[in-house]
Amino acid sequence: MKRIIYLFVFLVAGQLNSAATSDPETKIEVIPLYKLTNHKAYQPGEELNFSLSYGFITGGSASLCVSSANVNGKQVHRLIGTGRTTGFTDVLYKIRDTYESYVNPVDDLPVKAIRNINEGKYRYYNEVTFNRNNSTVNSQKSGVHSVQEGILDILSAIYFARNNNMNNSMKVGDVIEFMTYFTDKPYPLRIKYRGSETIKTEFGKVDCYVFSPVTEVGRVFETEDDVKVWFTKDLNRIPILIKFNLTVGSFTCELDSYKGLKHPFSSKVK
Repeated sequence: MKRIIYLFVFLVAGQLNSAATSDPETKIEVIPLYKLTNHKAYQPGEELNFSLSYGFITGGSASLCVSSANVNGKQVHRLIGTGRTTGFTDVLYKIRDTYESYVNPVDDLPVKAIRNINEGKYRYYNEVTFNRNNSTVNSQKSGVHSVQEGILDILSAIYFARNNNMNNSMKVGDVIEFMTYFTDKPYPLRIKYRGSETIKTEFGKVDCYVFSPVTEVGRVFETEDDVKVWFTKDLNRIPILIKFNLTVGSFTCELDSYKGLKHPFSSKVK
C-alpha cells in the first residue's frame, strides 16, 4: 500500500524515477509556455477524495484539494495532495504524506512546493521555491539549482495537464512530457494518451480520457497496460480511477467523493 500511495500522489511517476525511459521512436510533445490555454479546469474549493484498495480490501485514502493563498503578496492556488494508510494497513505501517504546491493562476506554474513525508519512523521535509526570472529553484535541502524554463513540481503537473493538455485533439499514442523538479533534481514526467473509454464508477458510467505513464517495461511493470489513469472527459478533467497491476496483485485508487467542481460533471452517461 505504501507504493500505491506514492504512485497516486505522483500521478504514477514518483516511484518510477529509475524506470522512466526515452524511446527515440516515441512521439514526445514538450509543452512550452506559449501553448498555454485559457481553459481553467478547477477552482479553489475543489476537493477530490479517493480510496486505495487491494482487491476488496481498502487500505488507504488520498485527497486532492484546492484553496486560495497568498505568497509574497500575490494570490495563488494552493494545491494539497495527501496520502495515508487506514485500518489494518495503518497498524502495519503508518503513512501520513502531504504534498503542497503554490501555483500562479495565470500561467499555472508553481512558485513554491513542499514535500512532507511521515512513514513509520522515517521523516522528510523540504521546501522548494521557484524563481521564474532566472530559471532557478532554491531547495532548503540542497540550495540553488538552474532548471529548465517552465519547470513544474509533481503535484502541479497534474493540474497543469488538466488545464492545458487534455482535449479532443489528442491522438492515440501521443506522449506528453512535463519537466518537473522532484527529489531535488529535474525529472521528466511522461504520459501516453491511450484513447477514450466509458467506465463504471460509483457515480454511474463516465466517459474518460485514458493515460499511462511511459516507463521501461520489465523493471516495475510487465506491460504498458499495467498502469492506467482515467480522467473525466468533460471540462473538469478530474482523475477518477487509477489501476495498477503488480506481481502481488491488482490495486485501485478510485474517486469516492467530490465537491466544488468548476464545471458540471457532464461526462456522466445518462
